[in-house]
Amino acid sequence: MDLAFSAADEAFRLEVRQWFEANLPHDIKRRTQMHFEPPNPQDVRRWSSLLNQQGWAVPHWPKEYGGTGWSHVRQHIFEEERYNADAPDTQWGGTRLVGPVIYTFGSAAQKAFFLPRIASCEHLWAQGFSEPGAGSDLASLRTRAQDMGDHWLVNGQKIWTSGAHHADWGFFLVKTGSDVKPQKNISFLLIDMKSPGVAVRPIIALNGAHELNEVFLQNVVVPKENLVGELNMGWNYAKFLLGNERTTSAFLYLNKRELDRVRAIAQAEVIDGIALIKRPEFRIKLARVEAQLLALEWSVLRVLCNEKTRYDAIAVAAVLKICGSELQQLITALAMDALGPRSLRHYPCIDDSRLYDDDPVQFWPAYVPGRTSLFLFHRAATIYGGTREIQKNLIARLAFGL
Repeated sequence: MDLAFSAADEAFRLEVRQWFEANLPHDIKRRTQMHFEPPNPQDVRRWSSLLNQQGWAVPHWPKEYGGTGWSHVRQHIFEEERYNADAPDTQWGGTRLVGPVIYTFGSAAQKAFFLPRIASCEHLWAQGFSEPGAGSDLASLRTRAQDMGDHWLVNGQKIWTSGAHHADWGFFLVKTGSDVKPQKNISFLLIDMKSPGVAVRPIIALNGAHELNEVFLQNVVVPKENLVGELNMGWNYAKFLLGNERTTSAFLYLNKRELDRVRAIAQAEVIDGIALIKRPEFRIKLARVEAQLLALEWSVLRVLCNEKTRYDAIAVAAVLKICGSELQQLITALAMDALGPRSLRHYPCIDDSRLYDDDPVQFWPAYVPGRTSLFLFHRAATIYGGTREIQKNLIARLAFGL
């Protein structure tokens, strides 16, 4: 068994790496390094435009919709190199979430209109799933779309909606039926965020960032053609959306990049004349996390290579999500350990990295800004995208029939 990448794949890696080095704007790279959460829309659109010109904006999509036709292994290499280059992701809600739903279940008109605009980042998207009282338990959502003959009339509320204040469009789960089984009542609707009756209220995070929002929908008129797929099939489309990217929920590339940063910090930080990386107590912590991350990486590669398994794909995705989210917390906490008192310095969430490029205080190196912000942000990693407890219930039911 050869566990190494092929010579052709390594040549591809070099091509991708060199392209990132030559084309990623320095200011965008710096803001990504400092973890401004989320990346500002101007950065996302600017970077997506460069990728789109190269044909790399949506490498994981089918080729007929703008994808690259790369193997899963090359997609893996591309994502790894993107994170290593400190390049921001393209717009997650569009490229990773709603895009695959549209090209799989959408109408010809929806594909023709939305997919090119997602790839070019002309449209930014928000995900309208969670509600007050209906977070991981989406079946209990209350937002309703009433059939008015020639349009839908939508009323309800969504919460924890990432990027809604910048979004041009949103994809929403709404109640459209009265079946006894709640999962049979849900439809998947696309809503223009500029529609009358859509109101967005910010939720400011502990680190001072504005990413999350509440979205209020009051008598919002939505054209009938904005229904994706079949009526009352939204639950199935939501499951597809959450299971389609089985490996991205592991956040493998983010975890690997942040662990590299921890090593760099530990090599630079010195206690009593000894680099932290050489101190046994820290090396033990680091080795434990490295072992867990290596196990996660091989698990992701097994999925990417379509290894046959008797387990349900959603259960596999749930395992990767649990492991990846716990590692996000372990690795960012290890960064705090490595920084020591330096982790206490506050860097405002202002998306102008020039404020920190020439920090005159020699005791605050360039690797300090952004690490505490990331640590605070990832306290929610085991909650967003489906709580750890819900994921464990999925594994118990789908993998073991409990």
